[in-house]
Amino acid sequence: MDKPWLNYHHLYYFRTIAMEGGIAKAAKKLRLGQPTLSTQLKQFEDQLGHVLFERRKKRLHLTEAGRMALDYANEIFRLGDEMQDALSDRRSVERIEVQIGSLDSVPKLITLRMMEQAQTLRNSVASIVEGRDDFLLRELKAHRLDLMLSNHPPPVGESQGLHARLVGRFPVLICGSKPFLKLAKQFPASLAGQPFVMPTVHSRLRGEVEQFFRHHHIQVDVIAEVQDTSLQKLVAASGAGLIPITQQGVEEMLEAKDLFVLGELEGVMEEIWLIAGERRIQNPIAAHLMKSFQLHPA
Repeated sequence: MDKPWLNYHHLYYFRTIAMEGGIAKAAKKLRLGQPTLSTQLKQFEDQLGHVLFERRKKRLHLTEAGRMALDYANEIFRLGDEMQDALSDRRSVERIEVQIGSLDSVPKLITLRMMEQAQTLRNSVASIVEGRDDFLLRELKAHRLDLMLSNHPPPVGESQGLHARLVGRFPVLICGSKPFLKLAKQFPASLAGQPFVMPTVHSRLRGEVEQFFRHHHIQVDVIAEVQDTSLQKLVAASGAGLIPITQQGVEEMLEAKDLFVLGELEGVMEEIWLIAGERRIQNPIAAHLMKSFQLHPA
């Protein structure tokens, strides 16, 4: 038995309701009566065999089936836009938008390098979204992001439909404000008991640094855990504690002498990965960056 044909008008109405947050606002945007729109939504739910919204506290909220349907709807309409761009060759004359996700822990200088390279390829607009890896991976799989910069490849359970490439490996330094410079003489033993502003526990770098300390029988005083490297550097520059970070992550503060290098953690490396999702129609800038973008030690 053939599957019933998907009514794309119904799909568009459903997506508009979800994006607008309710039938009243969606009806106004679509220039339809609320009873008409409610009927169209009910017909769509009946066709799918799932309730897509539930009402809580006088507001509509997506059900689990509704969230799944919205992800597919976003992808379908985005693919439609890309098809029109590709067939009309508008990409050759207009700016191409590339959506890049970046973990908070990825140094901002690296994100800047990617934006600069995107600009050299084509007339483009780079849109940067920062956040945690679980959020960014969801956005990447939903095709709301073209690329993602990360400190690690996607977890095994999350890697389906994704491609990852290692684009750089950098030595990890211990940096601190001027009063800590005396610790450079007996490094790394001098780090014992010193205050540290560490990456959060989910960070791969955190595990690597702690393993180094265990191997050298060094116990440090973790006074703060910070995910964002920019905040981590500011806390260190204030004199509160030491930080493990790469040269690329701290270069501007070293030049300004706000921070100083005490030493390098031998064998500890920070990796930078570039991740892309499988796409039927590739963003040309994202595709080029995925093939050619490479970072080099400072």
